[in-house]
Amino acid sequence: MTTRGETLHAPADGRTDHERPPTRLPLVVYVLALGTFLMGTTEFVVAGLLPEIASDVQVGVAQAGLLITVFAVGMIVGAPLMAMLTLRLPQRLTLILALGVFAAGHVVVALGSSFGLLLAARFLTALATGAFWAVANVVAARAAGPAASSRALGVVGAGAMLANVVGVPLGAFAGQLLGWRGPFWALAVFGTAAMALIARQVPRDDGGQAISVRSELSALRSGRLWLALAACMTTTGGVLSTYTYISPLLTDRAGLAASLVPLVLGGFGVGALAGFLLGGRLGDRRPHATTIVAPAVTTALLVAICLLSTHAVPTVALVALLGLFGLGANPVLMSLAVRFAGQAPTLGSALTVSAFNLGTAIGSWIAGLALESPLEATGPAVIGTVIAALTLIPTIAIALIQRRRPAA
Repeated sequence: MTTRGETLHAPADGRTDHERPPTRLPLVVYVLALGTFLMGTTEFVVAGLLPEIASDVQVGVAQAGLLITVFAVGMIVGAPLMAMLTLRLPQRLTLILALGVFAAGHVVVALGSSFGLLLAARFLTALATGAFWAVANVVAARAAGPAASSRALGVVGAGAMLANVVGVPLGAFAGQLLGWRGPFWALAVFGTAAMALIARQVPRDDGGQAISVRSELSALRSGRLWLALAACMTTTGGVLSTYTYISPLLTDRAGLAASLVPLVLGGFGVGALAGFLLGGRLGDRRPHATTIVAPAVTTALLVAICLLSTHAVPTVALVALLGLFGLGANPVLMSLAVRFAGQAPTLGSALTVSAFNLGTAIGSWIAGLALESPLEATGPAVIGTVIAALTLIPTIAIALIQRRRPAA
């Protein structure tokens, strides 16, 4: 087991026979994916419980929506901040402590009656989520080895994708049966159980005692790292700015019944889960081709959605394909960011978490403005098209830079 500060190399094109990806990933990768499943569930389960929460704590539904916003802010700030604060801690201990705070935060929400207390608990939970995700990416990539790092990150990220397909709908259903506090109690219990799994499956390490904050921050001088982070922002912002406001597009433009919208969203979720896994697998063999082709296809799909949004069947199919291609480059971009961070892989991983959430926040905000413009329901898809197309600038730049450098 290497220390947190050692360089973690991602695969490059033109690998030799002994660098071919292994057929099986280590069990610890799937254990970490279980953790991200819980993290993804708690981030979005609130969306299905907002009316109940608002009524119970006596605030408006729009104000209750701040529980989602404050979580996103906590992720943006928390991932790099917690990566630096836990720099000298062993990675195994960091993961266990993060899950402990995660569980405690959910207990506070489940017991809380003050809206301010709920906001504080959600922010604290987001900090723990950011810390877990940043370290989990590094541990998973290292456990899988350079030849399978993108595939490992695809599996870890797929845990969050699976949360949208299974965890969030189940949480909303449980909230209707047991009250909105029930899902938070369940997440607290599962978080505690995950602590035991992490303690058992993640190898012990000695921490990063020899690593200083200055050496970690030296990673910020890498131009390739900033290009990868820019791609993380735009690829996610383009897709999720459209996805956030897909319901009015489906009902107002495509004429779909509101009762069918959840099925379309489920199709997107299944596509995103498959795309994350497939993108990670392809990225180990052709990382730069994957990070260029995926956003290019995504841009074409979004253009098609804008043009065909008045036709229900094509629009439904395009939304599912958007899930498949839209986030497929993400595990590869994470792997590249970790590689480009050099001696600071955890900080590189943490910054990707921030970039994904910042792209989502900015993209959704602009898309919301577009929804109220003369473009109406197609506005968010138009904005998403432009943002997704911007991804090609940093990904093509990375590919050109790498062609001029010696193979890793």
